[in-house]
Amino acid sequence: PGFEEDVININVGGLRRRLSSSALSKFPDTRLGRLLSCDSEESILQLCDDYDVSAREFYFDRNPGFFLYVLHFYQTGKLHVMEELCVFSFCQEIEYWGINEFFLDSCCSYRYHERKLESRHHNWDEESEVSSVDTTPDEISDINHDLLRYSTLRCGNVRKRLWLTMENPGYSIPSKLFSFVSISVVLVSIATMCIHSMPEYQEVDENGNVLDEPILHKLEYFCISWFTFEVSSRLLLSPNPRKFFKHPLNLIDIVSVLPFYFTLLVDVTMGSDSELGNLGKVVQVFRLMRIFRVLKLARNSTGLRSLGATLKHSYREVGILLLYLAVGVSVFSGVAYTAEKEEDVGFDTIPACWWWGTVSMTTVGYGDVVPVTVAGKLAASGCILGGILVVALPITIIFNKFSHFYRKQKALE
Repeated sequence: PGFEEDVININVGGLRRRLSSSALSKFPDTRLGRLLSCDSEESILQLCDDYDVSAREFYFDRNPGFFLYVLHFYQTGKLHVMEELCVFSFCQEIEYWGINEFFLDSCCSYRYHERKLESRHHNWDEESEVSSVDTTPDEISDINHDLLRYSTLRCGNVRKRLWLTMENPGYSIPSKLFSFVSISVVLVSIATMCIHSMPEYQEVDENGNVLDEPILHKLEYFCISWFTFEVSSRLLLSPNPRKFFKHPLNLIDIVSVLPFYFTLLVDVTMGSDSELGNLGKVVQVFRLMRIFRVLKLARNSTGLRSLGATLKHSYREVGILLLYLAVGVSVFSGVAYTAEKEEDVGFDTIPACWWWGTVSMTTVGYGDVVPVTVAGKLAASGCILGGILVVALPITIIFNKFSHFYRKQKALE
């Protein structure tokens, strides 16, 4: 009681100053102004960190350098920005002392709000790069959690070493050899499929059906045997079978062997493709699905895994790119159709012009359909230049994300 007639002693981090109650009463909503309305020691301690009754001194464990700016505020009614503090620390300090941003002087107000906006944009850029991706420590924690499961399994130590040998190429020399063999088998499988499509390596029986060349046929069976061994071993050694079927790389392994067994089952139970009708076409489609085996390289390639993660977490940028391309193709196709519809050069309908617009905006330029009028060529020039700008816009963001995921994969390895 009686603060209204006294001088108040303030101690902020060792910096002692005396303030008149009249200066504090001008700003009753601030922390120091609210001290004037306290009527007990308990209410005082709710506003300060300590209170000396005999010296009538209030202690605050805060930045003493910033308190000089607070003193200037009580003396002049204007607040200035402390350049030594970052903008968020400054916000926290003025919030603690109960001073509103409204009191910032005109010489500091614009610079203060500009720094706040810059910090918000910087944080948004960082969040867009990460794009809700789990941090590396979290992933390492998940890996360690899976490894702890082996302590409760039979022959857990041996199974853990075998699993790490198959999963992590950098675990040991045998794991590197296993990775090398796996990559070699994938390449042999792709090469076998490509060679089989060449006429000089195809054999025809008396009914005109295409037969596999014997050596290529044996290589195909060898590759399938290896892929089957690989996926079954990983399933048996996996510490968490449920999690095994959720991993994209494991699903790729399964998809790479299923077409072979499906076509083998159909051939054994129902005969050759010529006797199957429409089902034979389905079998051919499944055989062509063997090309997806090339995705198995992602298991042993940091670059391919990083590319997959980049595409997964860049759906916003890719969506914007497709939207821009769709708008550009629609606009320039309509212009080209209007200019070239009388020339009989392939611009007969607007949907027919979409092919030309897509090829031009993506800078592929097949040249199968070209404008011949001046207006059509101007539209084509705008389409090409617009395509270059549209395609170039999100490339930097996508590349930055790829670099982020590549560094992350290398750190995990």
